[in-house]
Amino acid sequence: MAVKIEVDLSPADYQARAATGFGNAVCVVFDILRATSVMVTGLANGAAGFVPAAEIPEALALRSQHRNALLAGERNGLRITAAQSGGVEFDLGNSPREYTRDQVAGRIIISTTTNGTRALRAGVTAQSVAVASFLNLNATADWLAQQPTAQVILVCAGTAEFPALEDILGAGALCELLVRKLAKIQLLDSAETARRVYCEARLDLFGVISRSQNGRRLMANVELRDDVEFCLQRDSCNLVALLGADGVIRRSG
Repeated sequence: MAVKIEVDLSPADYQARAATGFGNAVCVVFDILRATSVMVTGLANGAAGFVPAAEIPEALALRSQHRNALLAGERNGLRITAAQSGGVEFDLGNSPREYTRDQVAGRIIISTTTNGTRALRAGVTAQSVAVASFLNLNATADWLAQQPTAQVILVCAGTAEFPALEDILGAGALCELLVRKLAKIQLLDSAETARRVYCEARLDLFGVISRSQNGRRLMANVELRDDVEFCLQRDSCNLVALLGADGVIRRSG
């Protein structure tokens, strides 16, 4: 039986699906700029795990359950300040370049972002949930090729309530890999759309993503502009990141 591949291109898509559940599908979440790139980088540098929180108050409450945890995340692309959280300065923002081994090794990180953590939470009813980026794309594809499932749903976290081009490109790149790695595969229209967008852009990903809404916002910030190039490194992290039943994202294996 062919494995069906779908792509939720926007928050409206995954929110609608979350209302009825993901069933036995395997879910893969992309927030290229920058939440899933952050998580993959942090795990590659020894973080014990990431706990996604939908909102700031939830993140603060979760810290009481995880001793020695770091608080991380963003609002409007910038690290959460005491003024936004009711008095607590968050330890880290949403730049993957912050998540060095010295900063995160051995630590649980509680993270809340505008879209990425929301998308991860939406998929909790799936058979399994993987966290993907360009940084761990091939490892994620190899893992998917071994999963006993008839349906894979690639979730694009988006920006606010709208699609994000970089997430669609990430999903399309994964579709392109899966076409090569799976003997029997059926790309539904949403997946074929993402794949075609990626194939059109792949020779100039940096240029294309730099001109996207999120890319322009980051490129306009001197302190964050290097994040764009960092997040487009292909397969720099040979790991699979999975959301566990306890709500913690960990490195698999």
